[in-house]
Amino acid sequence: MIAATQLRVVLVTPETTLLDEPVKSLQFPLFDGQIGVLPGRTPMVGRLGIGELRMQTEKGEQRYFVDGGFAQIKGSVVTLLTNRAKKVDDIEQAAAEDALAKAMAIKPSTDEGFAEKEQAIERARKQISLKKWQR
Repeated sequence: MIAATQLRVVLVTPETTLLDEPVKSLQFPLFDGQIGVLPGRTPMVGRLGIGELRMQTEKGEQRYFVDGGFAQIKGSVVTLLTNRAKKVDDIEQAAAEDALAKAMAIKPSTDEGFAEKEQAIERARKQISLKKWQR
């Protein structure tokens, strides 16, 4: 049973449930900015952004890269549905830099193409930044 001083985070991708465990607090990106969540937070539903999911657990801090999706807070459960999630430790710097170079080389001709290029650049830059500032 989760104590009143804890939250339960559930991190789900299309392939699997990556996490389902108690946390003390967490921070994650929404489409329009960062949000921090502590126990007792009012319910909400939001559009998940691209960036870092940071959680404080009994074992210490855990960090993940999340790539868009949706977030729901209901009671003490925080559910994050994301297209992609990866532990920051598992991000490969060279692969992220290669993805950035490929995204920069894209020459879109439609509005959708420009939006996809912008998102690919943001995704690669966030991964590079997370890896660079990894503790």
